[in-house]
Amino acid sequence: MLIGEYSHSLDAKGRVSFPAKFREELGEHFVITKGPDNCLCCYDLETWEKKVRQYEALPLKARHAQRIFFGGASEAETDSSGRILLTPKQREYAGLSKDVTIIGVSTHVEIWDTARYEELCASVSQEDLLNTLEELGF
Repeated sequence: MLIGEYSHSLDAKGRVSFPAKFREELGEHFVITKGPDNCLCCYDLETWEKKVRQYEALPLKARHAQRIFFGGASEAETDSSGRILLTPKQREYAGLSKDVTIIGVSTHVEIWDTARYEELCASVSQEDLLNTLEELGF
């Protein structure tokens, strides 16, 4: 299970240290693509294949989502220093400039611009969080 929150910085070449725990879970090679809410999503290859099959089963009207999801994807692997390279288009889409937050979201990892992620977290009230948890049976 992918859980946890880590803060890192992009270097001038668009590389970011990827947490060792996530490297272990996702494997040596994984896929990064554009996700919801202007973040990047990282999937292990097995989960990525499941996503491919899900998209293939969608009606033709979902072509726009397919273009964004697949067109924005790239294969990733960590270098000897444990960093991954994010493409310029991925960095632009997610608004990544310097500080990034990398979070585990159960089945995948998300990469966020830290300021955008903090805004998102601040926008969720304690009451909304408690109501959601209660609805889910927690």
